[in-house]
Amino acid sequence: MDIFLDQFFNLAIMTKVFPLLLKGLWMTVKLCIAVILLGLVGGLFVALGNLSPQRWVRWPTVVYTDVFRALPPLVLLIFIYSGLPFAGIKVSPFTAVVIAFLLNNSSYYAEVYRAGLISVAKGQWEAAASTGLSRSQVLTYVVLPQAVRNVLPDLLSNTVEVVKLTSLASVISLSELLYSADMARSVTYNASPLVLAALFYLVLLWPLVRLVSHFQRRLAA
Repeated sequence: MDIFLDQFFNLAIMTKVFPLLLKGLWMTVKLCIAVILLGLVGGLFVALGNLSPQRWVRWPTVVYTDVFRALPPLVLLIFIYSGLPFAGIKVSPFTAVVIAFLLNNSSYYAEVYRAGLISVAKGQWEAAASTGLSRSQVLTYVVLPQAVRNVLPDLLSNTVEVVKLTSLASVISLSELLYSADMARSVTYNASPLVLAALFYLVLLWPLVRLVSHFQRRLAA
């Protein structure tokens, strides 16, 4: 038991590596903010394109959604960071992560938005339009708020997955939380930094998980 505690819950080592992991946590938070905000906005535009009556708008967005939902995010990340330099395009690790995860997550957000927009009855569009509102105003003030409310648990669930996905950034040596913890492990020859990183993720994600459960129960009721 003492050996187990020393290897996984060594408080002295956790205290020593805490500042390093805190820096990694801040990088993870910055990644999450960039990827989630861009993904939410990009996903909305892709969803609107999917529902467009114009084929030249609809088909490219449909292909975009299918392709980037099918490709593993790790493959996208390695291709952007390690493959594009062969074409003379070199990006920083942070930019590579943001682009790769944006492409992947905006396609998932798009499907969630699309489901929400479809769930709004056609009569809502017609009733709002009959008041003199333009199509864009109907979408902004009437349809979109209802659509987001209908799929809010799914949007939050996808956001939780995005936060967990940022741990893949350690593959290209971006100093986010998991990479920092693994570097600390390699120096200390102890698993306690990884346990501390897991606790950080738990503190970061647990409120979101509870929020998802709360909205799911409200919608079910």
